[in-house]
Amino acid sequence: MSAGSQRATLAMVAEAAGVSMPTVSKVLNGRGDVAAATRERVQDVIRELGYLPQPGRRPVTPARVVDLVFDDLVSPYSLEVLRGVTEAGVETAVDVVVGRLPDHGDDDWARRLRVAGREGLIVVTSELTRAQVEGFARAGLPLVVIDPLNLPRVEVTSVGATNWNGGVAATEHLLRLGHRRIAYAGGPVQASCSQARQHGYRAALENAGIAVDPELILHGAFGYPDGLEMGGRLLDLRQPPTAVFAGSDATALGVMEAARRRGLRVPEDLSVVGFDDTMLAELATPALTTVRQPLQDMGRVALRTLLRLAAGETLDSHHVELATHLVVRDSTTNLQGAP
Repeated sequence: MSAGSQRATLAMVAEAAGVSMPTVSKVLNGRGDVAAATRERVQDVIRELGYLPQPGRRPVTPARVVDLVFDDLVSPYSLEVLRGVTEAGVETAVDVVVGRLPDHGDDDWARRLRVAGREGLIVVTSELTRAQVEGFARAGLPLVVIDPLNLPRVEVTSVGATNWNGGVAATEHLLRLGHRRIAYAGGPVQASCSQARQHGYRAALENAGIAVDPELILHGAFGYPDGLEMGGRLLDLRQPPTAVFAGSDATALGVMEAARRRGLRVPEDLSVVGFDDTMLAELATPALTTVRQPLQDMGRVALRTLLRLAAGETLDSHHVELATHLVVRDSTTNLQGAP
């Protein structure tokens, strides 16, 4: 390095090697939790830039940090996932920075996260564009998506739940109670998880020999206002449903309010099943029958998977699904007159 040239810094080494500053520090400190190819690349850059730790100071490993971004920071679903990610962060000595995904996530934003030393990025229930995903890849920023609304590339690593099985379980529960006119008030039509839940709903009906009625299938956002709107539309049909399978707990509460406004009782006049098993399910009146997603476990798995990617490990699968199961409470009952 010439006398007038800029002294190489840890951040410069990290950017040139396409890794985080904590990874560079691990290499400098001889830590063993760095993939061999990554270690060799960092060592090559250190030699090329002539990086030397400041005299008289031992290399200090910076805090390991990941970013966790949501499309909705205040929903009960998000809070459950956040709890899982942060608990796993405590267990692995990783700090978690929480925020929202920019409307137009660009390369500069991804590079800033990388240069700042982020281990990687966890995105929750957001719709990602191919350009965004490719921008993260160009910046060398590992990415894990939880319950993605879409998957622009098959190699995007994601963590979800057995949504199809959950849809089957919810619908079969209502069928066992004697219901035959069962509606589905789902999430966004383009959302992969909502599509899987709907397919499970349809499969259960078809297995029972019941024709799927298109007017009983509606889609909206995963929230209370859309549940209220969809519930109203379903209950105002000439032949309204006797039961509704909702795509989320918040949607289910909206459907229950739509029933209340029409003088209908839950579950005596309308049975309702939700999806997620957030705190809303137990606090609802009546308590909500719902399909439980292991949201905290999904957060834990997402963080641990991200750390494996940051260490250069090869994953056995790009997609992990955790099991769902039905939790029966008070919002469902036998259809009057059913055997």
